[in-house]
Amino acid sequence: MDESREASDRQLRAPPEGQADDAHLVAALRRGDETAFAGLVDAWGPGMVRLARLHVPSHAVAEEVVQETWLAVLAGLERFEGRSSLRTWVFSILLNRARSHGRRERRSQPFASLHERWQERHDDPAVPPERFQGPGDPRPGWWASPPARWGDPQARLEAREVRAALDEAIEALPLRQRQVLVLRDVIGTPSEEACDLLGLAEGNQRVLLHRARSKVRAALERRLEGER
Repeated sequence: MDESREASDRQLRAPPEGQADDAHLVAALRRGDETAFAGLVDAWGPGMVRLARLHVPSHAVAEEVVQETWLAVLAGLERFEGRSSLRTWVFSILLNRARSHGRRERRSQPFASLHERWQERHDDPAVPPERFQGPGDPRPGWWASPPARWGDPQARLEAREVRAALDEAIEALPLRQRQVLVLRDVIGTPSEEACDLLGLAEGNQRVLLHRARSKVRAALERRLEGER
């Protein structure tokens, strides 16, 4: 294999970003380039499973949704017009299919969606107000009870028990907050793309992300304090 071919293969294994690069990648997919397709599956597949899992009852069903999504992507490539990024288009297909699967599951669990709606409308403050200084204190709005230091955060998060606590904290979030947190912090989706996928205004997305991060951090703080 010559150097130019090797460079091309490396580029396709790491899917590029941007409108021009999208056009290059879509063209490769349309001509049946297996390397281009494998690069997308490797790069986006884990995040797609994680996002689908927010809507369906098991990891196995989430993987099924992802497989259906890739089939739909291949079948619909000729209709892709580039009005959004390729990733936004693929993830939109994924979300639509995951929601359809989720709605079918809820027919046998009619209270699940009602609980989610109640949870989102009666959400507690992201951080308890008593942890901040009040109007009569020396520094109103500043921390009265700041978060505890974690030492080496990376090392703590790599521990199996802390990873399990992190997953539990994310799972306990209201659906919208889970969606935003997974897209932004787990998958690494840019803010604008997350707003497009979820149909959110930028300000609303920021509020949801702030609440989600605060709740997850509080849950981890409680767990780490319990280990001392």
